[in-house]
Amino acid sequence: MDDQTIRTFQRIRREAGPYPPEAYAFVQEGLRFTVDGRRSDDDGSHGRHVSGVELCDGLRRYARREFGLLARDVLGHWHIRSTEDFGRIVFAMVEAGLLRTSEEDSMDDFLGVYSFDEAFESVTPEARAEPA
Repeated sequence: MDDQTIRTFQRIRREAGPYPPEAYAFVQEGLRFTVDGRRSDDDGSHGRHVSGVELCDGLRRYARREFGLLARDVLGHWHIRSTEDFGRIVFAMVEAGLLRTSEEDSMDDFLGVYSFDEAFESVTPEARAEPA
């Protein structure tokens, strides 16, 4: 992360809650991972928009790939303990002008998408090679 990005994430943190700059960077990188993965197996009709459910699934896959067995612990260290936390981060980034949403997007899209206990309970070495 460059200094400007860190300062932006720190400003968002002051306004939006307990998440450190690394959490915002993770969501930003995970969004890119999700879009790129969808693009590789898509006919192009979806464009770049990602729904809350799609993003949560992509962030789960990205965390498992990046952190393996430690995914839940790393996210917890950043105060991310539910898909609702992903939504709070996304909408804080929207407020800061870093991301855009469609008219249909809402915080409700991130509520209870999956349980972190189930999503990260059995991360195996194979999960690190899980396709996007």
